[in-house]
Amino acid sequence: MDFHVVENRHIHELYSLLILKPAEGTLPELMPGQFVQVSIDNSKTTFLRRPISINYVDRQNNQLWLLVRKAGEGTRALCEKSARDTVNLLLPLGNAFSMPGQGASVLLVGGGVGVAPMLFWGAELKRLGFRPEFLLGARSANDILELDEFTGIGKVYVSTEDGSLGETGLITANTILSRHTDFIYCCGPAPMMKAVAKKAREVGATCEVSLENMMACGLGACLCCVENTVKGNVCVCTEGPVFNINELTWQD
Repeated sequence: MDFHVVENRHIHELYSLLILKPAEGTLPELMPGQFVQVSIDNSKTTFLRRPISINYVDRQNNQLWLLVRKAGEGTRALCEKSARDTVNLLLPLGNAFSMPGQGASVLLVGGGVGVAPMLFWGAELKRLGFRPEFLLGARSANDILELDEFTGIGKVYVSTEDGSLGETGLITANTILSRHTDFIYCCGPAPMMKAVAKKAREVGATCEVSLENMMACGLGACLCCVENTVKGNVCVCTEGPVFNINELTWQD
């Protein structure tokens, strides 16, 4: 589908929030945890689409939010988009987070750009009657993304490595992870997710993680994003990106 850029919010020197609207019609059905593949037009070096998590879906305004980190030429080109520019998306892709049981306590953990899918998921959980809580981590207070949006949904805990906001240290050392929680959902760098998975096992929480493996096609053809699981190698783009930690070989 073609989308028009409604607004490009440069919320950080490394991040842009692209607010998009379908060029025609309405958004398709989208679920928290899914992602899109974005075409990079007019580039002499970037030929493949870029996978971007769905950050938020605003049904009332027929808008889709994508939180984009400048990591290379492709994502840098996306961060330079202007209002009324057109981008082409392949969507929706991948699976979604699993619904917790009625009345369950839920904690959504995001590090860096890994906060992106947690906003959509948290908003959906609140809409369904849950009281989601969030744990966000970054190097400093200036690097915590979308804090106002998360605070509008539920209680937010923060870890910063320099101690400028919340607890001092890595997100994986935050004391909230030592409290029992029924469901923990997590996205971020692999070492962080593995550490959160370990904490989840210690407190007896069901835990799902959204993997950020390198992707190319997004359709399971190129085998670029293969992850080893207890059932063998699978493509993250088609079998994931969301996995229960018991499906992964992260026991150590």
